[in-house]
Amino acid sequence: MANVEFLKSVIYKAFPQGVIHAMNNVNMDKLEEIRIRAGNPIILKLGNNEMVLKYKMNSEEILNILQLFCSNSIYTYQNQICNGFITIPGGHRVGISGSVVIKDNNVINISNFFSMNIRVAREVENCSNSILGHVLDIEKNTILSTLIVSPPRGTEKQL
Repeated sequence: MANVEFLKSVIYKAFPQGVIHAMNNVNMDKLEEIRIRAGNPIILKLGNNEMVLKYKMNSEEILNILQLFCSNSIYTYQNQICNGFITIPGGHRVGISGSVVIKDNNVINISNFFSMNIRVAREVENCSNSILGHVLDIEKNTILSTLIVSPPRGTEKQL
């Protein structure tokens, strides 16, 4: 819960007042993603549901948010930005899209930011209980060599 409160404070500091006003009635406990694309309505992913806000951001507002997330020093975050995302306090990840400069098959710069996707970090208690029997070797008191591949919110039935 503290993580959600922290995220709220980050959003309230970085987002334009129109977005904050539009998010007034959002249950932040269910918030998983905030999808922002220049010129398009903001989309909130709330569990299995999506909510479309009427507010549309422009590229300048997206850049302002990114600058605040980077403590007004985008250059300091340049390596993360070239990987396509930054991590903000609380473990939340912000995916970034823009114009890319490539040199020797490596992204060396991203500019003209036109979208961002904020993924909310959260603990999901007991989410692995149903697969522990497939991962633990109780007789040998060890963990089996395991690779778990799953879509977001995947269930054991999908494994």
